[in-house]
Amino acid sequence: MDSAFQMALEAGDIAGLRACPKADRHVHGIGGGSREYLRARTGRDIAPVDRVLTSLADMHAWASASFGDMFDGTAGRALAFEATFAQARLDGVTLVEFGEDAWGITLHGGDAEALWNGLREAHRRGGPDVGWTPQLEISRHCPVAAIEQWAAPLLELGVFQALDLSGDEFAQPIEVFQPIYRRAKAAGLRLKAHVGEWGTADDVLRAVELLELDDVQHGVAAAASPAAMKALATAGVSLNVCPTSNVKLGRIASLADHPIRRLYDAGVRVTVNTDDPLIFGTSLSEEFLALFTAGVMTAAELDDVRLSALK
Repeated sequence: MDSAFQMALEAGDIAGLRACPKADRHVHGIGGGSREYLRARTGRDIAPVDRVLTSLADMHAWASASFGDMFDGTAGRALAFEATFAQARLDGVTLVEFGEDAWGITLHGGDAEALWNGLREAHRRGGPDVGWTPQLEISRHCPVAAIEQWAAPLLELGVFQALDLSGDEFAQPIEVFQPIYRRAKAAGLRLKAHVGEWGTADDVLRAVELLELDDVQHGVAAAASPAAMKALATAGVSLNVCPTSNVKLGRIASLADHPIRRLYDAGVRVTVNTDDPLIFGTSLSEEFLALFTAGVMTAAELDDVRLSALK
């Protein structure tokens, strides 16, 4: 018998989809928030991007102009994180995975406990009933020595459960991040990295091998290589894809062309995620509905993907 989720997809029932448990394993604290929640809190309305962006740099320029100083400083970042929890709560997301960049410790005078307490307070204020996997994040453009200095006291807290590397894929060679990934693995964190959004299938496999990744954020470039897809499927690596983000950033021509179909057919574990709801004007429920409406996957297949992400 079809599940409530499948029936909601087939009926185009967004409220029904929001009532079903979901996991968002690829969302950013800055850009992940609820437009409505922020409007109610601040009186400022951030309309989502209304064009196809040309690059990550274009997206960052758009965000800078649109967000202004809203998310500046410790108070601003706390508001952004709070709104991201609120977005999850309002959309019926029962498990969300994100956190703060290690760089954020500099805003707290190097105090790791203060950074962690800020995240916990944002969770309490924005969506205390939302399951949360605290994630330590690092930015690819930052000097590795600085990242290691910032991250060390945060890892020592023993509260973070995942590590993610994001930013410009071509900023630095992937191998320079091996030491911090080894430290994170020793600390028991699940290992993730943004790769294969802009690069190649070989870039995805190289990152998985060198950083011993459990998850790849995006990774859609792997769909161009049957060998890469087979390797990922064999290794059980999850690709946490963000369909609307891929289209709005010009990475994929249209939702109907999204390679999640080829990845799924090749046995690669995939999840559906939002990336930046505040920027792209989507929610996780809408991501699933859009894939179904575009004929990319069936209701049963999307339900399988949903349940896989919750495990």
